[in-house]
Amino acid sequence: MTELDLSVPAAELTRALVDIPSVSGAEAELADAVERALRAVGGLRVDRDGDAVVARTEVGRPSRVVLAGHLDTVPIADNVPAAVSAGRVTGCGTSDMKSGVAVMLRLAATLGPASTSGAAAHDVTWVFYDNEEVEATRNGLRRLAAGRRDWLTGDLAILLEPTSGEIEAGCQGTLRVVVPVTGRRAHSARSWLGDNAIHRAAPLLERLASYQPRSVMIDGCTYREGLNAVRIEGGVAGNVIPDAVSVTVNFRFAPDRTVEAALAHVREVLAPYDLEMTDSSGGALPGLGAPAAAAFVAATGRTPVAKYGWTDVARFAELGIPALNYGPGDPNLAHTREEWVETGLIDEAETVLRRYLTAQPA
Repeated sequence: MTELDLSVPAAELTRALVDIPSVSGAEAELADAVERALRAVGGLRVDRDGDAVVARTEVGRPSRVVLAGHLDTVPIADNVPAAVSAGRVTGCGTSDMKSGVAVMLRLAATLGPASTSGAAAHDVTWVFYDNEEVEATRNGLRRLAAGRRDWLTGDLAILLEPTSGEIEAGCQGTLRVVVPVTGRRAHSARSWLGDNAIHRAAPLLERLASYQPRSVMIDGCTYREGLNAVRIEGGVAGNVIPDAVSVTVNFRFAPDRTVEAALAHVREVLAPYDLEMTDSSGGALPGLGAPAAAAFVAATGRTPVAKYGWTDVARFAELGIPALNYGPGDPNLAHTREEWVETGLIDEAETVLRRYLTAQPA
């Protein structure tokens, strides 16, 4: 039975977390260790839903901050156990996002009401959840939002997603559509008798290649959109003119569009082609005007930038809770074989969050 020592520095705790494999769908051992460690802190209410663990203080502060991070990683690529050298922790999930989870655990251990390091200025909720790296239907935060909504209540949510210590506000929305293109099948030796569906897809691809995406500034953050073909499927055999091809198109859209408005835009751009939306997730507005978010920005001394990509800040936004991304990992290293995180950024994230949560001056 693996035990986590929350008294060690966050970088060392990151290494311990990496050494407990937690590929999506197999987070139970790590969730068990996190739950045991949090229950040992004292003064925290700790709840469990599947492989999601939620701890919180309940000492009557006027505001509540939610810190959230996922326990799972992408499949291991010969990068467990972790290694520490030259100011780095290397291993699967170091950047995305076990370093962020380590910071959360350190704060839970030292800011709980039973601690001697000084009580937080806010009540705090820590959410450790499962299955973030896979399809949305399995996402543990989605499950909590649907069945345990009261566990997620707060005035501000901070996701410790990898941001290299910067604040990334809101997130883009995303949707995918499949566009079928049809033709007429024939023997390739008598190609004039057919109508090549792959060739007929050329105007569609040309339209995508020439598309001019918008850039939208919201709360001082510039979100860049993108409409791109990400997959093409078709063909029958090496001697057959194909009669069908499909093109999958991904639209990454600014959070001022709803999913419905984004889909309408894609239909307009790709008309008269028929299309079918296969999945979608709405974006999240920056929410920087919320007092709690503005206070966190002030505590970091950072200038917020737009989040390119989708994160679970969108789930909090759907619940009416302003949410930001802030974590020690480098998003460019996430999911790579050589994934690593700077120990200095881990320490800095803990310091910044502690300063904000305890209302200490910068």
